[in-house]
Amino acid sequence: MGLFSRLFGGAKEQPKVEVEPVEYKGYLIYQEALSEGGQYRIAGRITKQFDDETKTHRFIRSDVLPSENDANEFMLKKAQMFVDQMGDNIFQ
Repeated sequence: MGLFSRLFGGAKEQPKVEVEPVEYKGYLIYQEALSEGGQYRIAGRITKQFDDETKTHRFIRSDVLPSENDANEFMLKKAQMFVDQMGDNIFQ
């Protein structure tokens, strides 16, 4: 199957890029826009360390934007608003 994928332009695996988190009120926000049909879907993770465990909330929004940078900036603003509204209840 690998030969046919290469010949007919099958999906190529993207290298994993390490995302630098943004710290906000004790939470780490990872901006991870998803490439989708020439646009970028707003997506990311919010994490927080609790004693001996790290909790993670992953989200993907229905919004798509033309640039990866715009999608990541919008995600950061949404994540900050979510933290302000929900606090530690994010992880319930």
